[in-house]
Amino acid sequence: MTSLNKMSPDQEGVVASIDGDTRFLSRITSIGLTPGCKVKVIKNDKGRPILVFLRDTLVALNNKECERILVEERSN
Repeated sequence: MTSLNKMSPDQEGVVASIDGDTRFLSRITSIGLTPGCKVKVIKNDKGRPILVFLRDTLVALNNKECERILVEERSN
């Protein structure tokens, strides 16, 4: 298991857990990022938002926030 911000482009996984306060959890789950959700990292450049594809949607997430999202990696 790894945090979302440490995944490489084209790497896929399933969200295992999300850690944070109520406000963070509410915002993240409102965009469809929930435990059990399949994710694919599209772009992860240092110092830039991370682009993630989930539930037929491309989402940009703050790198610091992605530290709180744990993902079970899947092989492509």
